[in-house]
Amino acid sequence: MRAEALVDLSAIKHNVELLKKEAGTNLLAVVKADAYGHGLVPVAKTALAAGATYLGVALLEEAIELREAGIDAPILAWLVQPGSDFKRAIDLDIELAVASLVALAEITAASSDKKAKVHLEIDTGMSRGGFLDEWESLTPKLLQGVDVVGIFSHFARADEPEAAQNAEQLDRFSAAVGRIQSFGYTKILRHLSNSAATLKNGAASFDMVRTGIAMYGLSPDVQTLGDSKALALRPAMQLRAALYLVKSVPADTPVGYGATELTSSDTKLAVVAMGYADGIPRIAHHAGVWSSGKRAPIIGRVSMDQFVVDLGAQSKAQSGDWVVVFGNGSHGEFTADDWGIASQSINYEIVTRIGPRVPRIYSAHVY
Repeated sequence: MRAEALVDLSAIKHNVELLKKEAGTNLLAVVKADAYGHGLVPVAKTALAAGATYLGVALLEEAIELREAGIDAPILAWLVQPGSDFKRAIDLDIELAVASLVALAEITAASSDKKAKVHLEIDTGMSRGGFLDEWESLTPKLLQGVDVVGIFSHFARADEPEAAQNAEQLDRFSAAVGRIQSFGYTKILRHLSNSAATLKNGAASFDMVRTGIAMYGLSPDVQTLGDSKALALRPAMQLRAALYLVKSVPADTPVGYGATELTSSDTKLAVVAMGYADGIPRIAHHAGVWSSGKRAPIIGRVSMDQFVVDLGAQSKAQSGDWVVVFGNGSHGEFTADDWGIASQSINYEIVTRIGPRVPRIYSAHVY
């Protein structure tokens, strides 16, 4: 095996329990995008066992996969566009987000034998999903053909706790809730908080929180909220790879496509058997691997299936040795945060982009 992502399910369990305790209410475990690259079904089952009461996905096919795996917990799918197979979703008891009158009409039409369970999505200031211009056109009569079980929105700046927009969105959400309650829907789930709000904005917890990145042990924003350790979260993924080749080279040796970098002195280079086809960002600079007890930085451009690191002249590493691409940082290794910064991106992108060529290996303890 040339590479593997080790997923510590005990870390997922710890994070869910911590977040649920922090929220003091129901918790929806966000397992979209193959559970942020960690594995949809194993993570979903772990989160439910740890106390999550709902699962959340973006796509209908993700929800269907969970049902086909035998999971019968409530599932909300929130990015199911008009024209989708709403009948199948209803038959499988998959709850659906409704963000437009067109979608509502289609879901209602598909609810002839069994009413769809829906969550009304409200745009409170992110200007992405949710009712906005059509909100005042929504009437009790239009909702008669569905079973309204929830109302929700999404924070744009929860990872900036002091931003005034958070309070503005909270106010708009509360107003939208009031309007729906005036229709007679007084016992529906209200949910607004994402990971950052769950950790830093207790006033927004309502009846349920939706936790994504924090459930995987990563900070929603290292700069504003602190890193995983500061938030008492445990990163769940460690990415490892094998060294395809180790060789000694002299100073001023060009490395990689375009010869964009030269070795600064006599050194040993190692070829790591992963590349951008596996999710290693081609743009990454100043990241690397943990080898023989020290960091070895990337040198040259990342290729499709491999990248090169500078081990240093004294390295004892050999071809075939395993190195850590990223982990929880407890031994000094690079973290997903480090790779995010090195790629001018965020930790979310680093873990979710690890491709299917990299097998996920599950255990109760990785570190």
